[in-house]
Amino acid sequence: MPQIDNMKDLFPGILISGLIALAAQFISEHYGAPAMLMALLFGIALNFLSEDGKCATGIGFSAKTILRFGVALLGMRLSFEMAAELGWPIVALVVSGVIATILFGMAVARLFGHGPRFAFLSAGSVAICGASAAMAISAILPKDDRTEERLVFTVVGVTLLSTVAMIVYPILADMLGFDGRFAGVFIGATIHDVAQVVGAGFSVSDETGEIATIVKLIRVAMLAPVILVATLVIRRYAIQEENAERPPIVPSFVVAFVVLLTLNSFGVFPDAVVGLATETSRWALLTAIAAVGLKTSLRDVIDVGGAAIALLVLETAFIGVLTVSVLFWLQGG
Repeated sequence: MPQIDNMKDLFPGILISGLIALAAQFISEHYGAPAMLMALLFGIALNFLSEDGKCATGIGFSAKTILRFGVALLGMRLSFEMAAELGWPIVALVVSGVIATILFGMAVARLFGHGPRFAFLSAGSVAICGASAAMAISAILPKDDRTEERLVFTVVGVTLLSTVAMIVYPILADMLGFDGRFAGVFIGATIHDVAQVVGAGFSVSDETGEIATIVKLIRVAMLAPVILVATLVIRRYAIQEENAERPPIVPSFVVAFVVLLTLNSFGVFPDAVVGLATETSRWALLTAIAAVGLKTSLRDVIDVGGAAIALLVLETAFIGVLTVSVLFWLQGG
């Protein structure tokens, strides 16, 4: 019974990753700490479990397969109607902001001594949806001996920056004189993680919170085309080492993401199903990031260095300044 034996191999690692996710969610609900960050840190603290032969297979499965499953389900949170509600000037701002930030990060990373892998990983995370984007992008990047540490560092960095922005950006929006609508666009177009966008937006007003959430979800929708283009570039220019297996032209989880988004746009899924998928996606991503933490040692994360921190901060500042500049222009028009 090979399938049963395989499940026996996977179960211990999946169980450990899931228990860490539960603990992280408990801390988040009772003490307000970001669940993703807690899952990652708890996983790193239990890194020794990844060296246990009984757990290693399931941890690897959680960090890869469960991750892709969670990203695919994100498509059910989105619809084309969201873009129509905002108006095309705002949609153009959001889309161009994502593209410009990724190009900016790829261009300046060399100045900080980083290659294309970390450049795309960090810039894509800042531009799209923080920790979730980091995990999705990492899944299609060519693997090397520093893959996990780059991912962990990026997740920690964008989560911390998002938490700071959640506090600072509502104050900044008021200082800049934005009304409720533009404050929502500013917050949704610049803060990295969805949870922090919601927290920052609704701390201003209900209108700001609703607009910020829609803007943020449009950024999330950019995940599919960005990953598709990146996959094609990787295949063509062979960033990975010679003789390594090339990624598929379109990763299956990206196809699933687009299909679910399209079906949801046509109202195929009832609200209850969408709600269930959203919760399932959240738990899958939380379990996956716990597994990534389990596979990573703290020493490896520290070795990434100060230049990586500076790059993340610079990319964050870039998307913020770009968004504010365009909003001032639209306000003046």
